[in-house]
Amino acid sequence: MAMIFYAIIGVIAIIVIWLIASFNSLVRLKNQSQEAWSDINVQLKRRYDLIPNLVQTVKGYAAHEKLVFENVTQARAAAINAQTVAQKTQTENVLSGALKSLFAVAEAYPQLQASVNFLELQRELTDTEDKVQAARRFYNGNVRDLAIKIESFPSNIVAGAFLFKKMELFELEETAAKEPPKVQF
Repeated sequence: MAMIFYAIIGVIAIIVIWLIASFNSLVRLKNQSQEAWSDINVQLKRRYDLIPNLVQTVKGYAAHEKLVFENVTQARAAAINAQTVAQKTQTENVLSGALKSLFAVAEAYPQLQASVNFLELQRELTDTEDKVQAARRFYNGNVRDLAIKIESFPSNIVAGAFLFKKMELFELEETAAKEPPKVQF
């Protein structure tokens, strides 16, 4: 009788330990995903801060390209105000397209391409784009790991009991992902 009692206690202890371990790993993955999203936001803010300086520099050389400047400014404002991952994805794709237009305009002005200020802004924007891509890959990897854990048996039992939800991937449109804003002349 005592042997059965100890066996039941042992099974219960194993189940409790497994529940705790599963819950803690879900919390860890969720927090890592949230931290990765905050890294993306830091890099996007840096990008947003560079854009007004870039627009002003180009505007000094190509003042008659008003529509291009308005598009970049509107796209930047929309991207800053985006709240969800889906909204961020959409607005970032629009902003990348607007920046491509801005750089296309800049190509028509050789004196602008020779400007030290413009070249420095290009370098910083390229660096920022690389950091955004790295942060996006890190975020998407964490979100993927969380989704696997939420969907896999038996951890899906714990995830369902504690209402863990999958997070959205931060994906760029195919064209935006293959062709980031051109910043080298």
